[in-house]
Amino acid sequence: MITATTTQPLLQVKDLCVDYLTERGPVRAVDRVSLEVAKGEFLGIVGESGCGKSTLLFAIARLLSTPAEISSGEVWFGGRDMVSMDEEEMRHLRWRDYSVVMQSAMNALNPVMTIEEQLGDAIHAHLRLPHRKLAARSAELLRVVGIDPVHLHSYPHQLSGGMRQRAMIAMALALTPDLVIMDEPTSALDVVAQRSLMVKIKQLQREFGFACVFVTHDMSLVSHFSDRLAVMYAGQVVEIGATRQVFTDPKHPYTVGLMKSFPSISGPLLPLTGIAGGPPDLARPPSGCRFHPRCPRAFERCPGEEPDLYAREQDLVRCFLFDT
Repeated sequence: MITATTTQPLLQVKDLCVDYLTERGPVRAVDRVSLEVAKGEFLGIVGESGCGKSTLLFAIARLLSTPAEISSGEVWFGGRDMVSMDEEEMRHLRWRDYSVVMQSAMNALNPVMTIEEQLGDAIHAHLRLPHRKLAARSAELLRVVGIDPVHLHSYPHQLSGGMRQRAMIAMALALTPDLVIMDEPTSALDVVAQRSLMVKIKQLQREFGFACVFVTHDMSLVSHFSDRLAVMYAGQVVEIGATRQVFTDPKHPYTVGLMKSFPSISGPLLPLTGIAGGPPDLARPPSGCRFHPRCPRAFERCPGEEPDLYAREQDLVRCFLFDT
């Protein structure tokens, strides 16, 4: 396992599997995923829609709902076994030790409560403060994320998309957690608002020292803001390593395809080639390497055997080309 430091990681995910229970049988959306996150580290997770990114985050945060369930594997956070905890134990951890920023702030925020009331609910779940101190703390949180405290009395529909996302981040930081989990928080924003929000997130991370696990399909965002990058395909991590290393020298054929599918803002103009075909049906995944039906470098071993993660330089790569 490759980590950013040699100290005990804040988050450890070991061979995690998540199944969706359907009438046709279980569909494995996350398949034996292992990764680690160090204190203060920013880990980006990328991949095509439907590859299991959000399901993985919800499993780590213990927010899966029926018909999804963790079928096997381990999630350790701060030395505690998250999978074996009951809901009462999890309630003591959420918001205080780790928090979650959902993909759509308009759906995640309560439309009939003001921002101040929702911040108060998050804080009161773990900490009792007098009204005056609570109001001061709420105003401070909005200032931290770049919102005028006058909007404490606003309802979510009265805020722009970027302001709603910042309000969600303020709630996530209310109790200064060690880990903030973000599920595509910029997906509903325009390019300018995306950049502004990501700069603010990175600034807050440096200021408060929290670790961040950030799921997105936007490669340009993670290229600028993440320390390490995990690439997922069909429920599996196919490559993980330092972000600069992965972008400079992608190794898995799927990662190479991703890098060629979005334009670079520097260097010579190159044609966008994309990746042929489409992602597999996770109810009937292909045998062997899951990427082999779309892979330009597939050979006779790929359909018959499933590759492990192989170490190459500072990366882990799920490809037989690196089984040496």
